[in-house]
Amino acid sequence: MIYGHRYESPLGTVCMESDGEALCGLWFADQEEAAAKGADEAAREEETLPVFAQADSWLDAYFAGEEPGPVPKLRLEGTPFRRRVWEILQTIPYGQTVTYGQIARQLAEERGIERMSAQAVGGAVGHNPVSLMMPCHRVVGVGGKLTGYAGGIERKAALLALERG
Repeated sequence: MIYGHRYESPLGTVCMESDGEALCGLWFADQEEAAAKGADEAAREEETLPVFAQADSWLDAYFAGEEPGPVPKLRLEGTPFRRRVWEILQTIPYGQTVTYGQIARQLAEERGIERMSAQAVGGAVGHNPVSLMMPCHRVVGVGGKLTGYAGGIERKAALLALERG
């Protein structure tokens, strides 16, 4: 069974999914993926779960401009490459950014290869199933250019501004 929950943030409604124990999805309701996920909405039951209460507390702190601390338990499905990119996302400090190229260089070094495509990294970042908690908004283009955020560039700018105080 998949359970759903909604959180009203200053930047719009945040939708969540859980398998009953862990968070499996988190996105802004108006994101492109929301339309696809909406087809499954009938299969989700709205229920109060401990993981949703933890996620709400995390989001409360985050939107209050505080570093929210550890995320609730996550259960994410993806290819080994995506999962490694997502692990790297979780290491980006609050209030800081990295580029797609920096992540690509880190992955190339880990794999012992000369180069890794920043576009491949962008694809993995773009498939992040738990937006905000896995901070894909902290990944920017060359020279700090704001690019590639499913929640919208304006929202990405607002999230980074919130983190910078």
